[in-house]
Amino acid sequence: MTMAELNRGINTGPLLQFKKKVLEDPSLADRKPTVVAHWVGADESRVEHEGIVTHLGGENNLNPMKMLLGALAACDVDLIAMHCSFLELKIESLSVEVTGDFNVQSYLGIPDTRSSGYNQIAYTVHLDASDATPDQIEYLKGLCERASPVGDSLARAIPMKLDFSATKQVATSNE
Repeated sequence: MTMAELNRGINTGPLLQFKKKVLEDPSLADRKPTVVAHWVGADESRVEHEGIVTHLGGENNLNPMKMLLGALAACDVDLIAMHCSFLELKIESLSVEVTGDFNVQSYLGIPDTRSSGYNQIAYTVHLDASDATPDQIEYLKGLCERASPVGDSLARAIPMKLDFSATKQVATSNE
């Protein structure tokens, strides 16, 4: 395999074939995952998707707000690594550092307080690809700004619809 086909474990051949098919039929790029979270206890949840399980919250796991930042970082790492492979750039090191600030008053149920979501998120990509040209670096930066699915999701308002189903147990008396 050439470097274009395999760079740090990314086999670009199938990706490029898929990209070609998507150009012919854009609907092939549509995704609609369903993730289910189950309460484990205290502040821990077990999150499942098609047999893959992870945990959020609890003593030894990232909490959901930190995982949101982690999702952005991991998405951009994946995006940059894939495109470095397409560009035949050798990655010496790649990391994305993300920080954000939020206030939990509303989460705690304190009335008339500000939103409990992130007020701002800032992130820095650290890429060492010594053979990259300035144009390639600018291209990769642009991908982070416009092509990162998580970044794009966070940068705009996403319509959300909540259905809430609760089962109420009715107490019976023994008369």
